[in-house]
Amino acid sequence: MAQNTFRIERSTTISAPAEKIFPLLDDFHAWSRWSPYEKLDPAMQRTYSGEPRGVGAAYAWTGKKAGAGAMEITQASAPSRVAIALTFTKPMRAQNTAEFLLEPSSGGTRVTWSMTGQVTLMTTIFGLFVNMDKMIGKDFEAGLAAMKAIAEAG
Repeated sequence: MAQNTFRIERSTTISAPAEKIFPLLDDFHAWSRWSPYEKLDPAMQRTYSGEPRGVGAAYAWTGKKAGAGAMEITQASAPSRVAIALTFTKPMRAQNTAEFLLEPSSGGTRVTWSMTGQVTLMTTIFGLFVNMDKMIGKDFEAGLAAMKAIAEAG
């Protein structure tokens, strides 16, 4: 990876087939069940647009704690991959890409959640005070754990 980009990634193995996990990812309405960001700000305002699921599905949010931004699914290959264009507008502007990979694994499906983006002056300054990998990584770990609980529950 180039010096001017970052990547944050976490994985878990879920004892369920990818076909059961994939619908939790390619439908933004389902994210409220597992995403730690959905619980961050109960008063957060959400707007869904575009397709109901898959490529073209879009979601925007604004809230005091959650900031503001939008996501759009740019690639959805059932049941193995979902790629999302992320645009953050508050607390700072950023354009990133999130990706979920679902791969067969002994015991179920290995799910990897990653985010990549450009290292900017603001992310560099922010990184001097906060370890972004640890901060965002713990959110990814919490989200994957919630996803695992839902998918394994039946």
